[in-house]
Amino acid sequence: MKNQLLKITALSAITSSVLMASGYKIPETSMNSVALSGANIAHVKEADAAYDNPANMVFMGDNNHMEVNLMYIGTSGTKYKGSYAGEGSYDISAEEQTFIIPSLHYVSPSIGDIGARFGLSMVVPGGLTREWKEQPAQATAEEFTLQIVEVNPTVALNITDEISAAIGFRVVHSSGVVKSSSAASRDMEGNSIDYGYNIALSYKPTNNIDIGVTYRSNIDLTIEGNAKLSIGDARVYNGGTSLTVPLPAALNLAAAYTFATKTTVEVVYEKTYWSTYEAIDFNYVSSIPSILVPSFDNPVPRNWKDSQSLRLGITQELENLTLMAGFVMDETPTPEKTLGYESPGSDSISMSFGTRYKINNTIDVGIGALYSMKEDRTVKNANIDGEFSNSNALLISAALGYKF
Repeated sequence: MKNQLLKITALSAITSSVLMASGYKIPETSMNSVALSGANIAHVKEADAAYDNPANMVFMGDNNHMEVNLMYIGTSGTKYKGSYAGEGSYDISAEEQTFIIPSLHYVSPSIGDIGARFGLSMVVPGGLTREWKEQPAQATAEEFTLQIVEVNPTVALNITDEISAAIGFRVVHSSGVVKSSSAASRDMEGNSIDYGYNIALSYKPTNNIDIGVTYRSNIDLTIEGNAKLSIGDARVYNGGTSLTVPLPAALNLAAAYTFATKTTVEVVYEKTYWSTYEAIDFNYVSSIPSILVPSFDNPVPRNWKDSQSLRLGITQELENLTLMAGFVMDETPTPEKTLGYESPGSDSISMSFGTRYKINNTIDVGIGALYSMKEDRTVKNANIDGEFSNSNALLISAALGYKF
């Protein structure tokens, strides 16, 4: 029993960070954003401007804009081949996962003489479910789930005819599930409501140039709930627990140019401030058995680094049809020293395409798809000595837009 618990202790040190794995972030929160690989900041002019760049709302047609989206996300079963803690020769795979995610965007007509615009978005900006059904990962990563829903009201104002600014209030509901089973087991559920803000700026120096800047604040997810800990069949703890992890701040700098052919090219530089994720630490309202402290209670260093992404989007407008394509290069924030089974934590590239069709002056529909491919990554640290591969994801988003 003692040897099994020691092995679980080492496994927990790498798998408990799954709640903030690099693959949990979903920057594509609308059909246009999926089709353009997230290069939807400077030139955005549909209802999803309410989230992607609310400063652009003041440049939209003076009526109500609404859009509903439904997105499918499918992730492949990450594979691992190698040893663990100097033992064994493992060849295992995580479970494949699928999700259906709805979202809603709304932009109001001009309000009053000042021409202000109000926006509201309800989106899923991140989330993750990771399940391993094989040892050694199953011992601590039977299931790790993080669900996030954000409600984001915004207000935009014209500063000049060419410059606009916006500010928003972020309300984020998060819930998490942590399950592991072996010689010792943990079953935890919790949730929280936390707050942040976002700001945006748009500048249109000419009719064919768009420049946008957006910033979304860091939000600490203060998840609280109940945990059940067992050793074998004996329940040794059943009580309150809490966990704080950051939903990191993000800065986007974007520029777009529209040619006479109604072809728009947009480039976006994104920086995500993952360095706020220094450690993960479960806290219990009362003491747990000392033999479980190394596995389930000691803080686990993460020491992630800020990451960068470069996005490219191309839009071609025709009479009633809009064609879109995109490409993005994402940098992983996960250092080799703290990488484990929860995520391959490797750099990735993604490609996307989509189309939007205007049925009439009131209704339009669209569909977009994005395929993300993470690089295979060979890792050698205190516990892992092997290669992670097959960490890919497919996103398909459908939208219905309505103006009234």
